[in-house]
Amino acid sequence: MKTLLDLSLGEVLEQADFLTVTQDMINQFADATGDHQWIHLDTARCEKESPFKTTIAHGFLSASLMPKAFGEVLASSEKIASMINYGIDKLRFLEPVKCNDALKYQFKLVDVTDKPQGKLYKVEASCILKSSGNPALIGSFLMLAVMKPQK
Repeated sequence: MKTLLDLSLGEVLEQADFLTVTQDMINQFADATGDHQWIHLDTARCEKESPFKTTIAHGFLSASLMPKAFGEVLASSEKIASMINYGIDKLRFLEPVKCNDALKYQFKLVDVTDKPQGKLYKVEASCILKSSGNPALIGSFLMLAVMKPQK
């Protein structure tokens, strides 16, 4: 497994395993964010009224799993003190993540910029649904690798 510092522009990495998004995860995200829309929480109402016939995850729940996924496809580097979420340039939700569907991320390194604090990595990411093989979301994520001081 490569470290972040070993990646080349254009290189693609993918999570090995899918992660199942459970109703418990959706409920916890709703509580953490205060977003308690019925489409996320009310299973009975969704069966009757939702076009998806089940609850769906918040789009930002799927997006919030990106840093964990990014960390899973890379080995740690002794030269990096920490990784910091630096932002999202573009994010699109293309398909809902239904309760109990599974997802995994694919990443493509598209840019590396030197910053005073370290190196800023821009990755194009897509979150793939196990059920359809389609992306639930795509986006350009920014991660700052804060470098350890050189001795």
